[in-house]
Amino acid sequence: MAGGGRRRHHHFSKIHAFSCGKASMKQDEHSLIGGPGFSRKVYCNDSERAMSSLYNYGDNYVRTTKYTLATFLPKSLFEQFRRVANFYFLVVAVLSFFPVAPYSAVSNVVPLLVVVSATMAKEFIEDFQRKKQDIEMNNRKVKVHSGGGVFDYSKWRDLKVGDIVKVEKDEYFPADLILLSSNYDDAICYVDTMNLDGETNLKLKQALEGTSKFQEDSNFENFKAVIRCEDPNANLYAFVGSLELEEDQEDQQYPLAPQQLLLRDSKLKNTDFIYGVVIFTGHDTKVMQNSTDPPSKRSKIEKRMDKVIYCLFFVLILVSFIGSIFFGIWTKKDIKNGRMKRWYLNPKDTTVYYDPHKAVLAAIYHFLTALMLYGYFIPISLYVSIEVVKVLQSIFINNDLNMYHEETDKPAHARTSNLNEELGQVDTILSDKTGTLTCNSMEFIKCSIGGVAYGRGFTEVERALSKRKDSYFGRKLKNDQNVAKAAESKSTIKGFNFSDERIMNGNWVRQPNANVIQSFLRVLAVCHTAIPEVDEATGKISYEAESPDEAAFVVAAREFGFEFYERTHAAISLHELDLNSNMKSERSYNILNVLEFSSARKRMSVIVRDHKGKLMLLSKGADSVMFELLGKNGREYEEQTKYHINEYADSGLRTLILAYRELDEEEYKQFNKELTDAKNLVSADQEQIVEDILQKIEKDLILLGATAVEDKLQDGVPECIDKLAQAGIKLWVLTGDKMETAINIGFACSLLRQGMKQIIINSDTPENKALEKMEDKSAAEAAIKASVVRQITEAKTLLSRSDDNSEALALIIDGKSLAYALEDDVKNLFLELAIGCASVICCRSSPKQKALVTRLVKMRPGSTTLAIGDGANDVGMLQEADIGIGISGVEGMQAVMSSDIAIAQFRYLERLLLVHGHWCYRRISSMICYFFYKNITFGFTLFFYEMFTSFSGQPAYNDWFMSFYNVFFTSLPVIALGVFDQDVSSKLCLKFPLLYQEGVQNLLFSWKRIIGWALNGVTSSTIIFFFCIRALEHQSFRKGGEVVDLEVLGATLYTCVVWVVNCQMALSITYFTYIQHIFIWGSIGVWYIFLLAYGAIDPSISTTAYKVFIEACAPSLSYWIVTLLVLIAALLPYFAYSTIQLRFFPVYHQMIQWIRKDGQVNDPEFCDMVRQRSIRHTTVGFTARLEASRRFEASRRSEISLVPIDGKSTVNQ
Repeated sequence: MAGGGRRRHHHFSKIHAFSCGKASMKQDEHSLIGGPGFSRKVYCNDSERAMSSLYNYGDNYVRTTKYTLATFLPKSLFEQFRRVANFYFLVVAVLSFFPVAPYSAVSNVVPLLVVVSATMAKEFIEDFQRKKQDIEMNNRKVKVHSGGGVFDYSKWRDLKVGDIVKVEKDEYFPADLILLSSNYDDAICYVDTMNLDGETNLKLKQALEGTSKFQEDSNFENFKAVIRCEDPNANLYAFVGSLELEEDQEDQQYPLAPQQLLLRDSKLKNTDFIYGVVIFTGHDTKVMQNSTDPPSKRSKIEKRMDKVIYCLFFVLILVSFIGSIFFGIWTKKDIKNGRMKRWYLNPKDTTVYYDPHKAVLAAIYHFLTALMLYGYFIPISLYVSIEVVKVLQSIFINNDLNMYHEETDKPAHARTSNLNEELGQVDTILSDKTGTLTCNSMEFIKCSIGGVAYGRGFTEVERALSKRKDSYFGRKLKNDQNVAKAAESKSTIKGFNFSDERIMNGNWVRQPNANVIQSFLRVLAVCHTAIPEVDEATGKISYEAESPDEAAFVVAAREFGFEFYERTHAAISLHELDLNSNMKSERSYNILNVLEFSSARKRMSVIVRDHKGKLMLLSKGADSVMFELLGKNGREYEEQTKYHINEYADSGLRTLILAYRELDEEEYKQFNKELTDAKNLVSADQEQIVEDILQKIEKDLILLGATAVEDKLQDGVPECIDKLAQAGIKLWVLTGDKMETAINIGFACSLLRQGMKQIIINSDTPENKALEKMEDKSAAEAAIKASVVRQITEAKTLLSRSDDNSEALALIIDGKSLAYALEDDVKNLFLELAIGCASVICCRSSPKQKALVTRLVKMRPGSTTLAIGDGANDVGMLQEADIGIGISGVEGMQAVMSSDIAIAQFRYLERLLLVHGHWCYRRISSMICYFFYKNITFGFTLFFYEMFTSFSGQPAYNDWFMSFYNVFFTSLPVIALGVFDQDVSSKLCLKFPLLYQEGVQNLLFSWKRIIGWALNGVTSSTIIFFFCIRALEHQSFRKGGEVVDLEVLGATLYTCVVWVVNCQMALSITYFTYIQHIFIWGSIGVWYIFLLAYGAIDPSISTTAYKVFIEACAPSLSYWIVTLLVLIAALLPYFAYSTIQLRFFPVYHQMIQWIRKDGQVNDPEFCDMVRQRSIRHTTVGFTARLEASRRFEASRRSEISLVPIDGKSTVNQ
């Protein structure tokens, strides 16, 4: 079979400029083996010897749960009782068993048990879901050598260090392995590391020559080897070790490098099978070393709520202390000079709790009683109510059809409800790139050939901009029907979304520059390392490439008439459209050398001999290096091409320059000899020598044009980022990709734009490479660190200058520099710089670094971080952030299982934060404030009554009145508030994104607002108590003329409290539903029903409530009049305050409510006036890009009279 069927016999290492997979012995590194940090010793295929050795390595079982069976009870109890209110009620529950309690122990213990048990059950269910995922992963099967050259299936969890495993195509590696051999003769394999570093390009791995011959199961019957290597660590990109084959008589050690290391959770691709030996298992594997334990997350509102409860505790202790002092003084005065002052209390014959002779002891006992009696200041049902509300809010999030992804049948899923309100306070988003912002696919969409731009397709960025009627793209879509059709059309060919009738379907042969187009397409079809795969059933050819953009180039060449269909180790074969005959013909190009791409070179070239014997160098690379390599006669199309690539970059496309030159035989022979000698050179400077030789041949190139591919963003990503930017949320991108790739994505999603100053902090410089070769490693690291610190300091200086002229800056930093920037003595400097920049992109970031960056941002006071990712490499970041969002995409479920909330697409983040986040924050904040209000109102009526009765410890209300206050009579309205209330609709939340800043600035749960509600509670309780006392003190209340007693006063007071707090709720709600009406007025009705029913029960049970309503309250007109007047008087202060505030000092959401109520939502002029406060000055997003484009266009008009139609810059940034 062509291409795919004969791949086993390819020897790709023979045509690469750099040694492919050959490990070179670096004495400075491998001399460390056996010392500290490099003590691991693995006996391969010899489990008995391994088990009997001194080394006790862990098993391959992996646990990601928060609890175990043994730790669930103590850890979950700790979680519950670290809440200060729960701890208080635990103490009260213990005290309730003693005589000082003013009520029974049952009424205290049962509510506490219900609260704690319900929350623990919720924690158990959530952690059990993680446990099931662990079980599924640990029980996966892999082939393991069981002896005698036989491989049997075994569970992942049963693997041991030293086992030989056989992994087949498209299987995940079960542990960290050393590659021994594969089905290829060269012992190479292709590895997908997307789960680890987010990169979509396949990595090429190659085994040592000494083990490459073991290609059959039977070869391992007598295989024995010893591996000595580094200890477990988190570095994904480094590995040092050696392998000693016991059958080797010379006892030669083979050096091991990252090229032989296969990491757990990466996948075998394009390779039938590999054999490997297990070196790291379970939590010793590098992916697990990069993970962190699942944290216990609590929202900032809940933390502040604890502080409020501390304040209420202080108030509780204060009033108890004050009451106990007065109680002690008055008790001591009961008997003075042998005379009883309050004779009706019979102080001579009383218990120790009221003994005038032991007044101090009585005061102490009273203090304990008061602590329990005034416990209604502390709302025990608050936590339960919040848990109920959050669960119901999560159900609404889960069932929001606007966040349902129909293609994958995945709705949003709130995996924990603890952090709902935190969604409304996010100020920084830290995002993965691959699979989160992008779709893991590239599309060839435009190109510039011979100075002519081709391609009518529209990018995601252009589509987003076109929705703005005043944008260039919007006008272009409106005026050009061909462009409009191209924008709407979608290609069915993976990797190809090109539309232009001038060069499609072979029409390019009739173009004036057809010979240039032919050369351009030849470079696309030949200059790559892709491998063709032929489907035997259909005959269709697909391509497996090391990177998705390379695959897109080969597909594009095929669609234009240059079909690559076969590769051998020495040649590439094409079906090529002939320029003269306009017919397909077979062409073969002998591959002489492949000059590989690297991040330093930023280009790739191949040297080929065509069918006519002509030698050609075909090259593609970044414009930053390719234009410098052009010859004098190769710059004909340079200016036009530069103009086009700036246009493409402004549209968010990734561009590459294509060029070529013909070689003469003597020049090539000299180059090939020098290159061969350099490859065989054993020297620390080998790589630099090879690079110098390559530069000699890659010169005097002739420019052909440029490609523009779209690193396909997920649907709606630019719009989402723009809306989040308008809401004041910053976005950081943390990716394992190369810097060039990350920058391109930054342009694609409008985090970067033309004209934005880029601060690039990079350790991959020639100076630092020279430092790395120093023998003194510590001195080299210190010098590199000093270089990074210097770059950060210079960037901060630039930042301070940009603040003066409002210039937007972008910070781009690579992984090596980031490692130094995150050290304790540098991280604060780095954070100050990053916060001042409009965009931050961290490249080549390891999973651990992602987590550390997230931790650093989270350290900022008042900051709420949200991390979003879709792969196993994002787990640490998701767990470290205040909120972790998992994308339920194509990279497995590791990120989802470690997240707090799962969504199917990045674009759903807009609705999740701006709508649900804002609503949940507002609802929870209002709910907690109202809870404190109603409990303070109730608690202070108890205190005032205690004061009225000489602090005797006698409650004003019946025991069951108090027990049911937070259960039946006031609980449901507050739950309805937390679930249903809306200040503005979802549509207006999205239309005015600045509304989100109410949560970021915590305006609705500030100390000012909390104290305001507390004072409202004190005011209401004062009005209720003293109004009732004065109105009823001398009022006859029964038919017989009896005045008000404790029972009637208590029932009247309680009635007023129930009416006032429920009507206060009605005044606070901004979005009424029938449920709110039922709960508010129903709670008041339930009080009267309860009073009737409870009062009808035997007096031994109902005690002070026996027939108090039927016989005393209901028949009395004063009871109803007092209730009405107290209600009006208690609500009047709040009503007056809210009216003045709404009329003269409206907050932002109230202005939006005015628009809605006045029917001006569709009035463009009025709406735009209010919206100007919403669209804050932003520096990222396509809105900012559009504004920057307008400013640039205006500046150009003032300088020149002739402007290109779109007004874009032709200067290469």
